[in-house]
Amino acid sequence: MRLNRKERLAEKEAFAPALTAFVKGLSEYVSAEDGQWAVKGFIDIFKNIYTISSDTKIVSKILEIHLFPRILQFAEEAGFSIVLAEHQNWYPDFSFVKKGNQVVKFAVDLKTTYRDPDFPGHVNGFTLGSHGAYFKDRTSTKNIQFPYADYCGHFCLGIIYTRTDAKDLDDTQVIHVKELDEGEHTAPLHRYRMTTVNNLRSIASVVKDFQFFVCEKWRLASDKQGSGNTANIGSITCIDDILAGNGVFANLGEEWFDEYWMNYGVTTRMKKGKATPIRSIEDFLDFKRGDKSQIMPMKRKKKLNKDEEECE
Repeated sequence: MRLNRKERLAEKEAFAPALTAFVKGLSEYVSAEDGQWAVKGFIDIFKNIYTISSDTKIVSKILEIHLFPRILQFAEEAGFSIVLAEHQNWYPDFSFVKKGNQVVKFAVDLKTTYRDPDFPGHVNGFTLGSHGAYFKDRTSTKNIQFPYADYCGHFCLGIIYTRTDAKDLDDTQVIHVKELDEGEHTAPLHRYRMTTVNNLRSIASVVKDFQFFVCEKWRLASDKQGSGNTANIGSITCIDDILAGNGVFANLGEEWFDEYWMNYGVTTRMKKGKATPIRSIEDFLDFKRGDKSQIMPMKRKKKLNKDEEECE
C-alpha cells in the first residue's frame, strides 16, 4: 500500500523543514571554535595520533560516522527509525521510516564536496545516485534499500567544506600529544615522522569551514552525468545555486527531472541524418516539445578576476 499524491506531499512538507532545522546546528557539532574539523586523526592504544588523508571518500566516511549519533537522535525525536543501506553501493545512505506509519519513508543521502580553489564560488561537485535500474523501474530492489517509489521524498543532506592547504599537512606524520601523556607510550615504526605537540587543538585538521544544507535531490541536479562511464546523475556546482536549490530542473519540476534521467542516453533523435542519443535537457525538451524557457541555466566553472566572487 502506498500513499496518494496529496498524502505524500503532506508528509514531505512536514519532514523537509524538520530536517532543514536539524542541520543548522551540525556545523558547530563537527567544528572547533576556529572552524577546523574537530576530528584530528586516528589514535592507537599507545596514544599515537595518525593524521587523516584528505581523500574525499575517507573524509566523507568519517563525517558519516561522526554525524550518525546526531542523525539517529534527530530521527528518534521526529518519530522515525533509520534503516541503513545494507551494502556500500546501495541507495540511499539512510532510509527514514515513520514509526507510526511505516508506509511513510524518506531517502536521505549524505553528500560531501569541497570548495574548488581554482574556481571561486564553486564546489568540486557530487553525484546524486544512479539513473539506472532502480531509477527507471520504480518497483525494483536492485541496489536500493526499498523500491524508489516507496519513498515520499529523496533528500540530500549536504556538506560543503574547505580542504586545508597540502603544505600544512603530512600524511606520513604521527603526532604525540603531551596532554595525553599518562601511562605507556610507544613510538611508531620508522617509516613515520614523529611530531610532538602540546594539545590536540594544535593539530591541523584536513578540512574546515563546514556548511550544511538540505535539498531535494532533483533540485540539485544538472543534465549531465556525474562520474565517467557510470550511470550517476551529476550535480550543479555553483554554491549559491546549491544552497538555493536552483538546479537545471528547478523551474521544470520533478516530473521532468524523472523523465529526462529515465531516458538519458537511451532516447534518440535525428541529427545530421544520424540517430543521436539525447544527453542534454535542451534536446530532450525539443524532442518532447517542452518549454525550454523553463530551463534553469547552469552556471559553469570559470576562473574569476580578483575582484569577482560570483558564479558565472
